[in-house]
Amino acid sequence: MKIAIIIIRSLLGLLFLFTSISFFLHLAPEPASNENFKAFNAGLMVSTYLIPLAKSLEFLCGLSFVSGRYVTLANLIILPVTLNILLINFFLNPENMPIALFVFLGNLFLIYSHWGNYKSLFVAKG
Repeated sequence: MKIAIIIIRSLLGLLFLFTSISFFLHLAPEPASNENFKAFNAGLMVSTYLIPLAKSLEFLCGLSFVSGRYVTLANLIILPVTLNILLINFFLNPENMPIALFVFLGNLFLIYSHWGNYKSLFVAKG
């Protein structure tokens, strides 16, 4: 189990680092997509803050996953981002569903593997 955790954590971390660095440094061309996804993406880019915010979170969580430090916190921070990646690809860009599923399920797997650290969040104090 420990090896699986390290592999999933490292793959997610490298993927997040690659996508965020590529976004900020304009290293990769925009992937081919359908018209609905292009329109949605254009709307996000017009907001001027949402994509840079998500990519900054991906960068920080990617660093956390690769280094193995603060993984418990990074799992929670990146969860809404991975859920949005999954839903956007499900509804607008189904060709990328395998990667979106890997990212979301990998995040859930890491949360499950660190569940002992989250238990206190769900215990009523009284």
